[in-house]
Amino acid sequence: MNDNNQLLIGGNGSQTVYMDASMANRHGMIAGATGTGKTVTLQILAENFSKAGVPVFLADVKGDVSGVGKEAKPHPKIDERLETIGIENYQMSGNPVVFWDVFGKKGHPIRTTVSEIGPLLLSNLLDLNDTQTGILYSCFKIADDQGLMILDLKDLRSMLVWMGDNRAELKSEYGNISTASIGAIQRGLIVLEEQGAEFFLGEPAIELQDLMSVDFSGRGVINILDSNTLLQKSPKLYCTFLLWLLSELFESLPEVGDADKPKFVMFFDEAHLLFDSAPKVLLEKVEQVVRLIRSKGVGIYFISQSPLDVPEEILGQLGLKIQHALRAFTPKDQKAVKTVAETFRENPELDTSEVITQLGVGEALVSTLNSEGVPSQVERILIRPPESRIGPMNDEERAEQISRSPYRGRYDTPLDRESAHEMLAVRAEKIAAQEEQVALEEARQASEAPKRRRSNRQTPTEAFVKSAARAIGSQLGRRVIRGILGSLFRG
Repeated sequence: MNDNNQLLIGGNGSQTVYMDASMANRHGMIAGATGTGKTVTLQILAENFSKAGVPVFLADVKGDVSGVGKEAKPHPKIDERLETIGIENYQMSGNPVVFWDVFGKKGHPIRTTVSEIGPLLLSNLLDLNDTQTGILYSCFKIADDQGLMILDLKDLRSMLVWMGDNRAELKSEYGNISTASIGAIQRGLIVLEEQGAEFFLGEPAIELQDLMSVDFSGRGVINILDSNTLLQKSPKLYCTFLLWLLSELFESLPEVGDADKPKFVMFFDEAHLLFDSAPKVLLEKVEQVVRLIRSKGVGIYFISQSPLDVPEEILGQLGLKIQHALRAFTPKDQKAVKTVAETFRENPELDTSEVITQLGVGEALVSTLNSEGVPSQVERILIRPPESRIGPMNDEERAEQISRSPYRGRYDTPLDRESAHEMLAVRAEKIAAQEEQVALEEARQASEAPKRRRSNRQTPTEAFVKSAARAIGSQLGRRVIRGILGSLFRG
């Protein structure tokens, strides 16, 4: 990065290409076929932001981005590229990093509560239909009305059981509660638990400010979520976490207006998973958040094989476009290449659709926004070498990094507060005790009834007097009731 807050992306010998930091909250896209250099491009962007004092969150889906925390090693190819691009102030250095892992094995555990996830994301995660989604929304509403916190999966399961047991009493206020729908949700939770959701849904929940820190030198911390295992077990859980984080940032951060740099930057790898099979209501929510969150100072960068993996409404909002090589072996591929080429501002000196298929590893077509927010003409460039290591840290290096983390011990031990599961269990115990007391009283009365019948035999005269008294009392009672009801209706 140079003095005028420009982030260096690369060059072609005749010119260098920078991204203006003040435009970095206008989002971006890194696309290209497998093996074309997307990971290194992600790495140099993360470096740029860290050096500019911007905290970064990125998902490491292949486990090879962790080297961003260590300085690069000298290599002839690095020297060759530096000379070709014309970079003179290159200095090898690592970046401040913090590792996170939903399963707590390769980084600090990262969690949120079921309540924070909410019914919309959770219903998508569980693949619920509209009726089942309605029951899930009712579950959250009933929990709120009852003062019950749904923090983890056992809380949610207990709420569903309680709703099923009390559906007759709940119907008048919350509508019909289908036991079949409850059963479908319960079965979905079993599958979700097998995929590892119990590690993610619970407490202590991540504090967003812990993802938005800078180190003592003012460099932004790069937060790396180890996503390899998570993607293998549950791609939907991976997507749900990223969408939750996006929505939490949107809801909690204040407006910042036009700033000289972003407040926070996120990289979403395997971006197509965020949108595949997502219901319309969720897609609309994501599109709205992406459109509005830039006013909170947050930049979002999608990484995928093709820009067409991202909905058109979102693609049109992306200011930075970095396109690595695409393959065009079939007519469908060729059509996609042409469509991708049309997303760039035309450069008269480039046949964009032809160049896309000719790019080498580490080459890219790039378009940025200038300080006025106007897209630049597309340029063919070499991506600059990262100043940090290309390739992952080894296990010992990662363990050392985790041991020196400022968050060591903060999230490592799960917390199980009193919430819906425990509170409903207490209610059930009280009801059971009351029922037991009633049963004992009925048993005692039943045992004493024969004795009372033998000792309370009435003479004919006593029976006649009591019958007459009941008749008189009944007539007086009817008159009193009519009087009371009459006055009420008249009132």
